[in-house]
Amino acid sequence: MKVVAFNGSARKEGNTTILINQVFEELEKEGIETELVHMAGKPIRGCTACMECFANQDKRCVIKKDAVNEYIEKMIDAQGIILGSPAYFATVTTEMKALIDRVGLVAFANPGLLEQKVGAAVSVARRAGSFSVLDVLNRFLLCFGMYVVGSNYPNMSIGLDIGDVLKDEEGIRTMKVLGGNMAGLLKKVHG
Repeated sequence: MKVVAFNGSARKEGNTTILINQVFEELEKEGIETELVHMAGKPIRGCTACMECFANQDKRCVIKKDAVNEYIEKMIDAQGIILGSPAYFATVTTEMKALIDRVGLVAFANPGLLEQKVGAAVSVARRAGSFSVLDVLNRFLLCFGMYVVGSNYPNMSIGLDIGDVLKDEEGIRTMKVLGGNMAGLLKKVHG
């Protein structure tokens, strides 16, 4: 089994990565393969609403000048998907929004593309905005028949500077529980 995580942060090794890696540690303890995809530094444009994905129904976006089709392939191949984003003005980053808009339209055009995968959203904020981020990410996961995993608290942490989330003991515990819950559900669904 494999879980792929998409880090929507502009910081490749920032707080979002730290949180995702906490989840990964628990998944790996259970023998689940993990892959972290950093979207930072890779231009990704938003959806153009051309609707060609409905005409083609080939599980691809017709825009080929960025990594979205590579990301779609990774999602198709994985049994679990994690979407991670810091809160930028109380919502997801522009890269994450472009990803979910483009993948979302391709998934609507190709029914069943993401069904029965296990999904989780992870967010970090300086102070506020994590709930908005989790709402956006969870709505994406739920739109396509995915099983969405929670923890013992919302899947979030507090931090501004790189490494601040490590001081948020409750946030780290939340990620550990999330990883354990995700592993358990993956084994029940895909084991």
